[in-house]
Amino acid sequence: MLFIAFIALLVAGIVKGAIGSGVPVIVVPILTMLYDVQLAIALLVAPNLFSNALQVWQYRRHLLPLRFLAAFSIAGGLGIVLGTWGLVVLSPEILSLGVAGVIVLYLIIKVMKRHIALPFNIAARLVIPIGLLAGVLQGAAGMSAPASVTFLNAMQLKRNVFIGSISVFFVAITCVQIPALLNAGILTLERFLFSILALVVILAAMPLGARLGNRLPHRWFDNLVMLLLASIAGKIFIDTLMAG
Repeated sequence: MLFIAFIALLVAGIVKGAIGSGVPVIVVPILTMLYDVQLAIALLVAPNLFSNALQVWQYRRHLLPLRFLAAFSIAGGLGIVLGTWGLVVLSPEILSLGVAGVIVLYLIIKVMKRHIALPFNIAARLVIPIGLLAGVLQGAAGMSAPASVTFLNAMQLKRNVFIGSISVFFVAITCVQIPALLNAGILTLERFLFSILALVVILAAMPLGARLGNRLPHRWFDNLVMLLLASIAGKIFIDTLMAG
């Protein structure tokens, strides 16, 4: 199981370097399948914080307006608090099914909304509810992508603007998530040390992903991730239902 987790972190790092997101979307479902949702979320706090902080710095001159990002991030932080509460009170089986459900939602949105453009003036009206929803999904299932990544993708931003802006959001909600997980007893010292190791693996793979991202079409990475997620969601559903 450790080898599978290691490979998942490597692949996630490559995808992160190529398209600016994808670590939770890949790692959380696999670790949920191998272990449980709480461990998966705790393991990613260091990668979520530091890898995204690095990308914020790299793309600091290519960001959406500060007011937009502030509203997005604050709403996401509030959602994190609600989602972490759900992570504590819900059973592991329900949380696993929730992760699988979020994957299915993400795949449906990716397939149906690929060619829809969201003008900035409309996006500015939706930024708070979308940010809140993204935070809840991140807190409870470890994946905000069905809301956060899909929302910014729909705005059809340039690659550098998308990577910088989504990284700002990820850093902000992780800064809220860490104390919430500590308070809930989910983020222990042992899990934090494993999280640092996961960060090292992801950071080592990101430069390769960045080079590939400049050479290969992004849809290649999208299709690969979607195929992987579909198979994982199916396995989680089957394993959880059989266990029940």
